[in-house]
Order: sequence, then C-alpha cells, then structure tokens
Amino acid sequence: MSELKRVLLVDDEPDIQAIAKLSLDKVGGFTSLICSSGHEAIEQIADFKPDLVLLDVMMPDLDGPHTLKELKKRGLLDDNTPVVFFTAKVLNSEVKELKELGAQDVIAKPFDPMTLPNQLKEIWSRAHEQP
Repeated sequence: MSELKRVLLVDDEPDIQAIAKLSLDKVGGFTSLICSSGHEAIEQIADFKPDLVLLDVMMPDLDGPHTLKELKKRGLLDDNTPVVFFTAKVLNSEVKELKELGAQDVIAKPFDPMTLPNQLKEIWSRAHEQP
C-alpha cells in the first residue's frame, strides 16, 4: 500500500483554508493544494494528482456533492482516491447521503487541526485495506 502524501482541500472559507493548510502541511507533513471552489478543483486536480480529496459540502455555485459528480463524470478522479466530505451538518441521514455519493467518510466542522492529519491517515488506511 502506498502512503498518503498529497491532499487536495476544496473549501471556500479563507479561515478554514489557512487552518487546514497549516494542519495538513505542518502537523501532517503532507503536500496540500487548496482550491477555493469546485471549478478550481476541476481545473487543478489532474496536475496535482492528490492521494485524497477533502471536499467542503456547502460552497457557492458548485457545492461539494456536485463537484464530486463532475470529477467522476470527467474522469478526473482515480478510483483509488478517497473523497472525504467536510461539513457542519453531520446528521446520520446527511452522512449516509454523502457516502452514497461515493465519499469514503465525513469529517465534522469545526475540526481539530491537531488531529485532522491522523483522521485522514485512518480514512486512507481503511480505503486501501485489502478485503
């Protein structure tokens, strides 16, 4: 199994971007790319080649679920690349819907920047376990 190294974060909130970037790069030791919109993610994902995508659910214009659908439709998302949704809405029914769209997991906002990298590593490991 390869190692989680590159994380694409798609979130429209500058504060979340800044905290998550510090968390991913400094605490987790990852290489991260921050995109402010679903459209930006669609444009940049092929060049960045992330190991994992962390995708905000609620964004203007193109929200997280629609971004995920577009990435899949355009063939820009490798089948082995886990997608994790980031959301303040973590009701069981909403989490279930997001997983049905193809998300590996859902992380609640606000998140703990000190534990986010380990959460992503655990999700990565689960996604790549051999049956």
